[in-house]
Amino acid sequence: MSRIANAKRNIRYGYINTLVSLFLKFLTRTVFIYTIGVTYLGVNGLFTNILSVLSLADLGISTALNFSLYKPVAQKDIQKIKALMQIFRKAYSIIAIVIAILGLALLPFLSIFIKNPIGITHSELVLYYLLFLFNTVSTYFVSYKYSLANADQRNYIETNFQTATILVTSLVQVAALLIFKSFLFYLLSATVIELFHKILVNIYLNKRYPYLAEQVEGTLTKEELIPIKRNIKALVFHKIGTVAVHQTDNILISTFIDVSTVGIVSNYVLVMHSITSFINIAFNALVSGLGNLVATEDLERQYTIFKVYRFVGFWLYGFFSISFALLLSPFIHIWLGKEMVLASGVIYVILIDYYIKGHRIVVNNFKTAAGVFDQDKYISLLQAIVNLVVSIVLVLRIGLIGIYIGTVVQGLIFTFSRPAILYKHVFKKKAYLYYKDSLFYVVVLAIPLVALFWIQKQFFSTISILNFLLFGMIDVVVVNGAFLFLLHKREEFSYLKNLFIKKLGRKSHV
Repeated sequence: MSRIANAKRNIRYGYINTLVSLFLKFLTRTVFIYTIGVTYLGVNGLFTNILSVLSLADLGISTALNFSLYKPVAQKDIQKIKALMQIFRKAYSIIAIVIAILGLALLPFLSIFIKNPIGITHSELVLYYLLFLFNTVSTYFVSYKYSLANADQRNYIETNFQTATILVTSLVQVAALLIFKSFLFYLLSATVIELFHKILVNIYLNKRYPYLAEQVEGTLTKEELIPIKRNIKALVFHKIGTVAVHQTDNILISTFIDVSTVGIVSNYVLVMHSITSFINIAFNALVSGLGNLVATEDLERQYTIFKVYRFVGFWLYGFFSISFALLLSPFIHIWLGKEMVLASGVIYVILIDYYIKGHRIVVNNFKTAAGVFDQDKYISLLQAIVNLVVSIVLVLRIGLIGIYIGTVVQGLIFTFSRPAILYKHVFKKKAYLYYKDSLFYVVVLAIPLVALFWIQKQFFSTISILNFLLFGMIDVVVVNGAFLFLLHKREEFSYLKNLFIKKLGRKSHV
């Protein structure tokens, strides 16, 4: 099956998963808040972040091994795949044990991270934390096998298992919340279902790739291990940077403000992540295809696809950045009430980071596909330090918004450094071409944003379901109309238009 055909199938199942997840997450969240309250929601978000920080024990091993699978899978080199998967299994078992030890070592310090857990005893918090820890650790004994399916461009296998698990888990959790109004039963139901999920995945992937259960003959040569070890060393820094940047906000909020604020912020994150997941399906489904592209196509072809990929990324992230800025708080107001709405300044800073992140994902996916890990390893460390220092200094002075200003500042370090590395080491081109496009895209973004702010202030300042729906339709038309008018002469747009026409032509001949 071709790269495009695999990507299309992965995207199709990805959208089914996202639609199911979207509905169930909002159903579960609504029942959660109205039965046991926002404080438990904060605890849920905090423990998720703490265990994500412990995933630092991964040290980038999974990314390095994933990259190393692309070529042997494309060449159907079974012996090499088996040797790599054996390394995967050993590495993930060690990671699981390390996370379990680190997680247990954190137990005596839990109270430091949780400010004002109103109505929840310390013993209860310990029990909830241990359930989170068990779920995280047990995942490592199975999840490494998904890497093979994903390198084989069959991401839909993982997606379909997740869809079934989310469906069953959400329905059981909603029943548990309505009947028992208990966070403990909410967590226990997820733990049991997740355990069944892991057992079934293990059985299925062993049947799908039967050589996984076969004896490994021989090991990787010294020459084959050298690039893997080099990438792992570089990815240690990337892992520290990623965790420090993306998994510490809830911990900082809970430590310096209170755990209930974590719950309020998590509602915004849920909406943004749910909708953005539609974009990420396409982006993530293409990553394994990008690995194949880099391995088989020339530099000009790679650069052309990168620009088209970035163009699509700008359109989607640009559209949702504007829409969230105008519609997210009115939606939270209607859904959960006025008391769950964050200050506008906090939202705007979060969305600046969201827009920048859209461009970061494009650059990162190409970097990962091309195996460029070593050249920018210290930048990740710098981002981590800047994020934590700026966030802590500012949260003590100006509160919640300070944490997100720290996130934006570290994101700008990426924006100005990593594209230069990608252009130099992968495309062999001058990086000013990237920055010139970045400036142009900001101007294109600003024009409909300013117009829509004025329209909202003049005609839709009252929050109601009718105003939300009417202004939402205006937002869709104005943003996409402006993008179409301002971008239709770009070569990336022509490329996509020709691809679309070609596809229509094929269908008409069927």
